[in-house]
Parts: sequence; structure tokens; C-alpha cells
Amino acid sequence: MKYSIALLFAAAVLMADGPGRIVSKHSGHDAELTADPTSPFWRGIHGVWAGNGPTGAATRGHRTEIRSRWTDKYLYVLFTCPYESLYLKPEPTTFEETNKLWEWDVAEVFVGGDFQNPRRYREYQVSPQGEWVDLDIDRDTPLLEGGWLWNSGFTVKAKLDANGKIWYGEMKIPFESINGEGGPVAPRDGLELRINFYRLQGPKPNRAMIAWQPTGANGYHVPEAFGRMVLER
Repeated sequence: MKYSIALLFAAAVLMADGPGRIVSKHSGHDAELTADPTSPFWRGIHGVWAGNGPTGAATRGHRTEIRSRWTDKYLYVLFTCPYESLYLKPEPTTFEETNKLWEWDVAEVFVGGDFQNPRRYREYQVSPQGEWVDLDIDRDTPLLEGGWLWNSGFTVKAKLDANGKIWYGEMKIPFESINGEGGPVAPRDGLELRINFYRLQGPKPNRAMIAWQPTGANGYHVPEAFGRMVLER
């Protein structure tokens, strides 16, 4: 009986996940972060696009490209983020994480590998100034301080093209920080992760929200709407 319930639950999660799929291409070596889509590490890597808000309405002028690669230790994600105007935190610091960074311009990755507990996942953010924050999310039993005291060990790099009105944000996420079923995920060819990518851009009341997979709500923490990432050699 328990086995049947588990199968039904897994099937329900599968059906609820968003239709989006991104392929993360393997690299035989790790790389220093450059936030440069023309670098040898990123050249020839195709990504996905996010151009709508969380409810599915188009967010003009903010169509964002997301690319990904992986190695035996790290998941790499590169955002290419066009903007109309920047909304940046004064006196930024890149030496320690910035709590509530999401109140400013950011790009975000929400990812988890535990298909039995999809409401547990990890969140990683980078700003145009190279600020960062990471969070351990539990939607059923929220953690102390919203999970931001957790430390993933991930690193970021940002680059700003003011003339072109584009900023680039790159992340290097340790796989050991991504939760799986019974512990951290173990990267391998064909592994699937539940994932979504987001941006927040500009000040209120005209703050732009960009989501790869629409959540159907005026917010991002809807794990049932996550898409899939497939690791591929």
C-alpha cells in the first residue's frame, strides 16, 4: 500500500512540473568564472530563454538567456540579462552574502534533486554588482531566518555592459550543496534535476519579474511549476 501511494505521489509531481527542459552540457574540466558568453567555456553552448512574468504575461525588453554546463563537482549557470534601467543596492559587498538581495536586481536559480520531497530545494542568487546570497528552502517547515544562514559554498561573477544595457551573471554551484533523495545529488550523465530560473529587475511599483517556467502566481516559490534540467555528456 505504501509503495502504491509513493508511486501515485511521484506521478503527481511529474505531471505538475512545468514543461520546460534545459540541457546542461558536460565539461571535462572546471573553469574560472568570467561571466563572458563568448569565452571558450561557453562558446557553442545553447541555452533556454525566459521572457515572461510568473503569470505568463510577456515582460518586454527583458528576454533572458540561461546556459548551463556541469563537471564532476560543479553546476555552472550563465545568465544574459538585458535591462532598461538598473536598481542596485548602494555600497555593495562581494566578500560576504547579502541578505534580502532579492529586493534589488538579481538573477536566481531554484533547484532540487529530491523528487520525493519537491518542496525542499536550494536557491542561489547573483546581482549585477557580483553580490550573492544562497538559501535552504523548505516550503512546509521554513528554516530559521528563511534559510539564508545556510552556506552552499557557491561562487559568482558578474559583468556589466552599460552601453549595451546587458548584464551577465555566472554561478558555480557545488553539487554537494544541491539536495537529492537521502543526501546531496551525485552528478552523472542523464541525471535530472527540478529547476527554475528567475529575475527581478527595477524598483517598485514597476518592478519587472521574469520567469523561465511561469508559476501561475505573483511569486516564484511554486516548486510544482519547476521545469527539468538534464545533465548530458
